[in-house]
Amino acid sequence: MAPIFCTPEEAVAHVRPTDMIGLGLGPANPDAFLTALGTRDDWEGLTLLGALLLGYLTALENPHVSYRCGFFGPAERMLLAEGANIELVPGGFRQFAPILRRYNPRVMTAQAAPPGPDGAVNLSLHFGATYEELVMAGRDPERLLIVEVNPNLPRTCSLAPKYTNTIDLDLVDVIVEADGAPYALAEAPPDEIDRAIAEWAGTFVTDGATLQIGIGAVPNMVASRLAAGPGGSYGVHSEMFTDGLMQLHQAGKVTNDAKSVFNGVSITTFALGSAELYQWLDGNADVAFVPVQVVNDPTVIAQNHAFVSINGALSVDLYGQVVADAIDGRQISGVGGHEDFVAGAEMRIEDHSLICLRSTVTSNGVTRSRIAPLLPEGSVVSTPRHHTGVIITEYGAADLSGLTVRERADALVQIAHPDFRAELAEVAAGLGRR
Repeated sequence: MAPIFCTPEEAVAHVRPTDMIGLGLGPANPDAFLTALGTRDDWEGLTLLGALLLGYLTALENPHVSYRCGFFGPAERMLLAEGANIELVPGGFRQFAPILRRYNPRVMTAQAAPPGPDGAVNLSLHFGATYEELVMAGRDPERLLIVEVNPNLPRTCSLAPKYTNTIDLDLVDVIVEADGAPYALAEAPPDEIDRAIAEWAGTFVTDGATLQIGIGAVPNMVASRLAAGPGGSYGVHSEMFTDGLMQLHQAGKVTNDAKSVFNGVSITTFALGSAELYQWLDGNADVAFVPVQVVNDPTVIAQNHAFVSINGALSVDLYGQVVADAIDGRQISGVGGHEDFVAGAEMRIEDHSLICLRSTVTSNGVTRSRIAPLLPEGSVVSTPRHHTGVIITEYGAADLSGLTVRERADALVQIAHPDFRAELAEVAAGLGRR
């Protein structure tokens, strides 16, 4: 049956006062449709299931609207501070699919590029964990599949016939027509500390290495350094595709010919960055979007040649426990794919998981060491100590693999800020001795 084409406000009328809406992560989410939810005030029990809103959602000002969130961003933190009904559902990116399946939301939504000659919408910047649930909703007469199409979104590529990031138009119940500019992620300008951390991280990348680059100034600095440097023949197997990875491609540094899996193409599951990145991805067969269950599978990650994972963290203690999503009782982000790539990079001696962080943080006028003696109450461990590989600050790199508890602590003290080393060394001296 042909879908109904309508405005965002008309599409919202198809949602019941008591209902559940399933969303994807960040760039999957239909901005115009979600904004239009705020035009209704008759909600009795509307629940959203999703992650990483890319804008302020006025519907969440309604006390009868709740949001079960898998990954916090600035919008979630702001809305929660204002009293919105938002609660974290702990789980990595690969767990998003079974969590959605458990709740079986009546309404599933996504944003996409408009139908092409093949009669299908293209899921554009996000494959992620929602594809199967979108298709299942489209096939179920008791459920509703709403897709927001936007001509400003790129049509991205996948790996047909095994994987496709398109959905046939006859599966879609409602098409929302929108034309807003896709969300562009502003890059924070790097400073000297970022550059120092990136220099240390770059020493672990050899010619032909397969790269996973996370979000933030340091990972992008690493990519920029590699793009301008003498090395090359890199491969890409990254949960998120960034401007830094685009720059590596543009510099001719990415060939994907040394990879042991998905040879010849860069692999990702979502993209988030600048308008230039989105234009570059349009029809670009050098980059393939595939399901997160594949991209983030540690056993698949481990098959890549000389794999290097580059991610950030909030804090690490002297045992090597990494805090990357919540600290001091406050939710900052989420697990995402952090643990998957750390685990995938630990299976072979030639692979490296790099956790990059500044040595200190200043909050309310007080400067603290990000390398903590022991994790304070309210901290949530994102990566347990037995998975942690290399920790990098502006003062150096500590490879914890194969070290004893005492040796790990000593190595971390050496890359802490000098002002805190004596205090940390005193604690380190007693670890692993009982």
